[in-house]
Amino acid sequence: MMGMRKLLQAAVLWTFGLLALAAGPAPAATRIDLDREWQFRADPDEFGEWMGWMASLPSGTEAVTVPHTWNVGRLHDFMGVGWYFRSFDTPAHDPLTHVQLHFGATFYKAQVWLNGVEVGRHEGGFTAYAFDITTQLHERNYLAVRIDNRPGIATIPGYGARGTPLSWYDWWSYGGMVRDVWLSESGPAWIQRQSIRAEKSAAGWIVHDQIFLHSALPAGTPLQLRARAYGPDDQLAASHTQSIALGGGDEDVSLALGLSKPRLWGIDHPDVYRMVVDITGHDGQVIDTHADSFGVRTVEIRDRHLLINGERVRLTGLARHEDSPAEGLAETPATMRRDYDDLKALNTTLSRPVHYPQNSFILDYADRHGILLVPEIPVWQFSEAQFSDPKVLALAEQQMREMIEEAGNHPSIFAWSVGNESAWGSRAGIDYFRSMRAMIRQLDPERYVSFADDNLPKLERAEQSAANDADFLLMNQYFGTWHGPAAALDSALDKVNTLFPSKMVIISEFGFPGMFAKQLSDADPSRIRTIEQQLPMLAARDWIAGAIMWCYQDYKSRRNLSPGLVEGFVEHGVVDEMRRPKPSYAAWQRLTGLARIEAQWTGTPVSGFAATVTPNSERQLPSYPMHGYQLAWALKDEAGIALASGSRPLGEFTSPEPLKGGLPQGSAGHALQLEIRVLRPTGTVAAERTLAWPAHPVVAVP
Repeated sequence: MMGMRKLLQAAVLWTFGLLALAAGPAPAATRIDLDREWQFRADPDEFGEWMGWMASLPSGTEAVTVPHTWNVGRLHDFMGVGWYFRSFDTPAHDPLTHVQLHFGATFYKAQVWLNGVEVGRHEGGFTAYAFDITTQLHERNYLAVRIDNRPGIATIPGYGARGTPLSWYDWWSYGGMVRDVWLSESGPAWIQRQSIRAEKSAAGWIVHDQIFLHSALPAGTPLQLRARAYGPDDQLAASHTQSIALGGGDEDVSLALGLSKPRLWGIDHPDVYRMVVDITGHDGQVIDTHADSFGVRTVEIRDRHLLINGERVRLTGLARHEDSPAEGLAETPATMRRDYDDLKALNTTLSRPVHYPQNSFILDYADRHGILLVPEIPVWQFSEAQFSDPKVLALAEQQMREMIEEAGNHPSIFAWSVGNESAWGSRAGIDYFRSMRAMIRQLDPERYVSFADDNLPKLERAEQSAANDADFLLMNQYFGTWHGPAAALDSALDKVNTLFPSKMVIISEFGFPGMFAKQLSDADPSRIRTIEQQLPMLAARDWIAGAIMWCYQDYKSRRNLSPGLVEGFVEHGVVDEMRRPKPSYAAWQRLTGLARIEAQWTGTPVSGFAATVTPNSERQLPSYPMHGYQLAWALKDEAGIALASGSRPLGEFTSPEPLKGGLPQGSAGHALQLEIRVLRPTGTVAAERTLAWPAHPVVAVP
């Protein structure tokens, strides 16, 4: 199966309300949207195949638009089979035109028929795949897709809880075509994907591009391959052209481009490049075009510290499920953008986004907003028996390969996770990790490999766990709830340090699940106490490079609910399922600011203000070098009208910065509000402080 292709050119061609492919040879890759005009029908008795639905549209369907899940609305709890149907026209086209059918993701098992002929199957709910449908196309086409969202003991995700029979994973099974569907049309040779890596050299940087192609041309056909790298300003930064002679079938070609002084990707300067590759014939006509983004940066673990471009960083963030009441897993860009804008407002610079591969929109957002990621496949609380099953290993390798091939060029990704809270201390668990790590090394030798573990403090020796083989540790800890009393966290961290004295640690989950509160009103205050008590304890350990809170929003599940409930929303977020902030939202935002702002009014009577802005040190979470930041302030009256304001660059912000100002003439006697903000180079807020007059006693707030 192929990963999702990022195509340079997009077109939607419509004739009498039905999609039509362009006639004539395709001069370059063309993406044709198939998200509209679908019909859906549930098949609870599973007689669709027997009734021939793959060849003709049944009665009783409803019109839907993709992305779509049937598990929102009246079928919210339906586990079983659903069918999707669509028709489109194809006028006569050049016989050398090649057409593929792409699915961004279908949850979970999919069978696909075109004109009554099965063109392929896929298992897995979060990765893209494609089928070659060139030979199955007619002038009028009928597409049918059968999807089954039921879990099993050998599915991924599957029944979990480390061996508890028929125990659900901790999120909803949103069945359906949950991401985009489209066709791609190209010439007789086409680019399947690129694998782009940037390497520092004595003269600057070298960008290596391994280009994976397929050709239906006769062996030895001479072609030209042209690669162009465009910088963050969209100006041509480098180019390379070489002659190739393709045979039939799959091939790969490697090339290199030099960049003398590239703009490096980083948390505050997320500069993204674009690589455009063309295949042209002897007459200069473009046969296929493929574009993908990449970044120029180094991410390394050295002396148990995390470094980006040679600078040490300690990062914080939140995890987020792809889940909302109106859309479920079938999220629109507007929902994803809104949530991730909110995550940036919550100072997110690091995330293990959740337990499964993410929508490409989210990966692109992280690239362009400076969020470091550790994506994961949904091996969730698997038992030793599951790890011993060769089918599970083969399926895990397939899902990991699909995720890496689809997402591997994103500069925001620095590591891969092969699972969560499973039997990592068993012989089968250790063998599983070693097999997965070896497979990942072949596909992506430069990135780190780990897994999320909630059992580290219980080990007696490091060799008892696959953690001993991981490049760094992802530690889930819920002291105060699942893992024991809150007071035990200190000794647990010390034990992990003793067991693994050379490994960097990221706290991949912590927080307070509301099911442990005596009553619902106690849940969020307990969450705030957990954050306030545990963040300083984590920051005090030099070898902890980051902390990720679980999680951003309450999400739908069959587990971890209040007693008596069999379905509902897990109370675990800093916003509820409707994205309404809880008090813990402001607490997390305040405690993860990059600077501490102390402010007070001056004079008797009040005639001005004084403030000191101090950047976080390496002994705090978060902390990282602050290049190009701004200090901004505004003095407002009771109506919110600015009476005075100012800003100045902070330069290399490494030491406390004073700020003083006087009240403008005529402001005496008014209620006043002073707003002080530290702004990132991207314009987002890194730390802020508000001071009111008349005021309560001034308290320094980080």
